[in-house]
Amino acid sequence: MAPILEIADLKKLARKRVPKLFFDYADSGSYTESTYRANESDFARIKLRQRVLVDMSDRTLETTMVGEKVKMPVALAPTGLTGMQHADGEMLAAKAAEEFGVPFTLSTMSICSIEDVASVTTRPFWFQLYVMRDRDFVVNLIERAKAAKCSALVLTADLQLLGQRHKDIRNSLAAPPKLTPKHLYQMAIRPRWCWNMLQTNRRTFRNIHGHAKNVTDLSSLHSWTAEQFDPKLSWKDVEWIRKQWGGKLIIKGILDVEDARMAAKTGADAIVVSNHGGRQLDGAHSSISMLPKIVEAVGHKIEIHMDGGIRSGQDVLKAVALGAKGTYIGRPFLYGLGAMGKDGVTKALEIIAKEMDVTMALCGKRQLADIDKTIIAESPF
Repeated sequence: MAPILEIADLKKLARKRVPKLFFDYADSGSYTESTYRANESDFARIKLRQRVLVDMSDRTLETTMVGEKVKMPVALAPTGLTGMQHADGEMLAAKAAEEFGVPFTLSTMSICSIEDVASVTTRPFWFQLYVMRDRDFVVNLIERAKAAKCSALVLTADLQLLGQRHKDIRNSLAAPPKLTPKHLYQMAIRPRWCWNMLQTNRRTFRNIHGHAKNVTDLSSLHSWTAEQFDPKLSWKDVEWIRKQWGGKLIIKGILDVEDARMAAKTGADAIVVSNHGGRQLDGAHSSISMLPKIVEAVGHKIEIHMDGGIRSGQDVLKAVALGAKGTYIGRPFLYGLGAMGKDGVTKALEIIAKEMDVTMALCGKRQLADIDKTIIAESPF
């Protein structure tokens, strides 16, 4: 096998090893995918200042995110259907994150449940909440996250209804997959994926199945899920969620300065500048292009994180330079998971950490606290 040197190498291998319908789910955006592409390409437009003949010894990437010590300012983002990229995917990714020293965020729409992940980890992970119409189910989810000792709740604010992703419709995406001739062929030519999946019974949304009212089989699960995203969700609900949770709260999906100001008034501990990986409003700004504006508006009031388009350690460093106190990676760790399981997630984290460390040194800095706009030679934002 060719050496794995960058996230693109993991992506190439994942494409070979993961059935197309699940690879496409991770690697797609809504409508024309223009925002999905801009998330990544806008990072390349930011140029760094190279510095020389400065002391580059004793470097560290360590910092904190919402008060938690982290090895580098990177968390694994909440991603749905992670357990379909690789069997027991959320459990494997959580273990890799814990061993590496960065936060793992479990999605409401995960294949492995809150309890599954808690059973294989020893340090608290974060839980991402989608607010459903069934508020009793939401309360139950929050109580389960508390029981699992999750240390932060990540409230996703930008999915009151689902953006249309053409690839998912064309692929007839479902979990577990419909056993059509097309899907059976996709799986048959990937025996490694099939063998791993046969070793587990985790193949559907286990945070929901058996917990939501009247969800007793796959048919009722699918219909319940399709109807449950709540278009009435508003700012007034954030206070209710904060009281139900009682712990650290992060609001994810902020892409507008006015929304950032509203979020800063809620008492949340952090916001995540994010457009849901380009999977919701196609044609919106990239996350990185909005980061400096939001930092300027509310960075003195609330901790600001950033998500979307990160494919390297250089991207992380650019986000930090523009004011992010932390970043999230979704697709990079999913590529690693699909390519090599738990070892692939670790590899993705190692690649990003090494790229970040070397880039920081070549910009003349030794620790993360020293990173600011002075390392940016040119920014289009």
